[in-house]
Amino acid sequence: MPKPVVPEEKRRRRRPTKSGTVLSERLIVETALRMLREHGSAGLTARRLGLALDADPSTLYRYFRGMDDLTLAIGDALIGQALGGWAPTGEWRADLRAVGLRIHAAYVEHPQAAVLTASRVSGRAHELAADEAVLDILRTAGFPVPDAVRVYHAFVDTTLAFAALDAASLALPSASLRADEEMWRSTYALLPATTHPRIAEAAPLLATRMLTSAYPTALDMLLDSAAAQLDGIRGE
Repeated sequence: MPKPVVPEEKRRRRRPTKSGTVLSERLIVETALRMLREHGSAGLTARRLGLALDADPSTLYRYFRGMDDLTLAIGDALIGQALGGWAPTGEWRADLRAVGLRIHAAYVEHPQAAVLTASRVSGRAHELAADEAVLDILRTAGFPVPDAVRVYHAFVDTTLAFAALDAASLALPSASLRADEEMWRSTYALLPATTHPRIAEAAPLLATRMLTSAYPTALDMLLDSAAAQLDGIRGE
């Protein structure tokens, strides 16, 4: 059985590490994010994290049930970062778009962590707050519960799917990333119209467009569909 997590008030009474650092869940998560950024997921282990914190690796299990629990906390921290300072305006479409762009940006800012956490469900405070906010936006706009859940599902999965996709590209070794980007100019742009007429006519736009994220476009398309549905509901 996994060890029970020590309550926060008991953790605070623990002595500092050898270097004088007082551990906290937040410090551990921030250090893990830095390690993921510098070394990737393979470099994040309890032993290495303990070394980075100047603490015995076993100390981490006073804060987290294991490395998987830490992974969930990292994902929740990204959502918290995304929603920090955000407040609804009452314009449902603008609010939903802002939340989506914020979450996507937070994940892309930490690509290694995004690849590790985008598909997970933590049930932690920031994730719950984000879900509550999105559902409240939709319900306040006038979506009935079944429709609100349907739009919520599409919104969350689209946001996280694009976050994972874009983060995976950014997490590639720089040489691989450059090679993928160059492919649009070195191969696609040189295809003859006689064999690939549609690619040839679109090649200049593809060479520019495909180097950016399609998430804002996909998000607007999703919101267009939701808005049309809401108009139908209001007209009934």
